[in-house]
Amino acid sequence: MTDVFASLSRLYTWQSLLDVVLVTLVFYALFRLFRGTRAVQLVRGVLVVVLIFAILGQTIDLPAFNWLMRTATPMVLVAIPVIFQPELRRALERVGRSAPLLTRRGDTSQTQTLIAEIVKGVDWLAQRKYGALLVFEGVTGLAEIVDNGILINGELSSELLATIFYPNTALHDGAVIVRNNRVYAASCVLPLTDRELSDSQMGTRHRAAIGVTEQSDALVIVVSEETGRISVARNGRIVRIDSNRLRSVLSDYYSNT
Repeated sequence: MTDVFASLSRLYTWQSLLDVVLVTLVFYALFRLFRGTRAVQLVRGVLVVVLIFAILGQTIDLPAFNWLMRTATPMVLVAIPVIFQPELRRALERVGRSAPLLTRRGDTSQTQTLIAEIVKGVDWLAQRKYGALLVFEGVTGLAEIVDNGILINGELSSELLATIFYPNTALHDGAVIVRNNRVYAASCVLPLTDRELSDSQMGTRHRAAIGVTEQSDALVIVVSEETGRISVARNGRIVRIDSNRLRSVLSDYYSNT
């Protein structure tokens, strides 16, 4: 028995334990970074394939097969960043964020007033089925999107939102960018997601909402022009909500700023 423990102590030192823990943390971090993206399936697939090939290489002498794997590995490592560039960019942006979301903590009463104005404006648009896109900029800057819109930099109010998204105005066909609690720009063009939407009632505005949240940490509110229903998109996901739930979502959003 003493010999068994002695052998185990030689095989499993604190360095080997640290080695296993670090490798586990690396894979855990990868899954956390790519969670909610198409890349998570890629990571899982690569891990399964690598495990199978490692077992085959260690148990069976296959010189040609092993040569093929060694030759193909560099090409795979080059192809992965090219194919999954949006997901990798989003993951690296998460790493680079030093503070949660807006990092602009303000007075609670002012925040509640702001939320009330947003909910009032969105509810007014939804009742009349006026399509709308509101993008709340987070830590990830949206300068490229702002540049293709019309600069406003006005105080956020329900009246301003109603005016911008009124169908007969020149600025209604596009997104509003909210920065520092102000309507910074309007009529902005957002990137569209490449994903297929399971809900047939979701159109271009919803695809744009998902697209911008796939590339940034923005929060997006969508009002459907066809149904008048309200949706919220974040981290590449979109859900339908009502005006009461919208108030709760905005409160949670601003409570972390």
